[in-house]
Amino acid sequence: MALSPTFSPPVCFKRNAIFCPNTPNFHKPTTRTQTLSAIPPISTAADLSGVAGSFDGTAIAVIGGGSVAALAAVLSLTDPEKRRQQQAEEVGGGDKEVVKNYFNNSGFQRWKKIYGETDDVNRVQMDIRLGHSKTVENVMKMLTEEGSLEGVTVCDAGCGTGCLSIPLAKQGAIVMASDISAAMVAEAEKQAGEELLSGKDNGLPAPVMPKFEVKDLESLDGKYDTVVCLDVLIHYPQHKADAMIAHLASLAEKRVILSFAPKTFYYDLLKRVGELFPGPSKATRAYLHAEADVERALQKVGWRIKKRGLITTQFYFARLVEAVPA
Repeated sequence: MALSPTFSPPVCFKRNAIFCPNTPNFHKPTTRTQTLSAIPPISTAADLSGVAGSFDGTAIAVIGGGSVAALAAVLSLTDPEKRRQQQAEEVGGGDKEVVKNYFNNSGFQRWKKIYGETDDVNRVQMDIRLGHSKTVENVMKMLTEEGSLEGVTVCDAGCGTGCLSIPLAKQGAIVMASDISAAMVAEAEKQAGEELLSGKDNGLPAPVMPKFEVKDLESLDGKYDTVVCLDVLIHYPQHKADAMIAHLASLAEKRVILSFAPKTFYYDLLKRVGELFPGPSKATRAYLHAEADVERALQKVGWRIKKRGLITTQFYFARLVEAVPA
């Protein structure tokens, strides 16, 4: 099967500022705001069967050809919720237990490869790696555009393998990093040790190692200048995401940065198509969130969105928002 070429679109932020990775600074918007994100049409990719085994709950299949009516008929016969309920029963709990079990087992191996540098990934996984790295890159630029991170306290909630925690520490931030998966935390701590302590060999001062902990979002405590939570809300329905957003905001003094899969007709259709091809990995369920719902959850606890952007590749899409006290 042949996929169309990977997009590397500019990421633009609306409202108070517009940001593009190819330019070094933020620019004030003109009278007409433009969002420059390349979203592939439904006909972008061909035969799904060649990549079905690569997909899990956060990798969205793209369909080509057939009519929307025929697709709707097929979707009406599927029951992804039943499959998710079976997963929950197997691990003896709900969404949180499914997420924890997945990322401590098959999901850890899969996402360790995606977040890493190995060449042992397929084209879909490589594309997701690109999308996630773009998200991390833009978060770093959002955090540094107001000045140095030296001594700034940051909570990286859902740290995964340390993709954000490590570059934050390199910039001098004091990082508390947590994840629901003990396997992910162990890998993040290992990678941080390898990258951050290497300065001792060349006489340079070593950055402060992040403090890594195995915790779910609801168990986090303390106060931080900034709280960041990337690509985590996709694992939870809106009512649970609302509570998580409120709790994360309670930990932050200056700003909260979130990324989530946006709920639109187009993306919801792609997600449902992806659920037709769950693959062998028994992945977690993927929940899309309307931007308006996330904004309401922030407003309820006294926060407002200051910047927002959309990051897309062929198989990765994320809305990125920065919120500050209202």
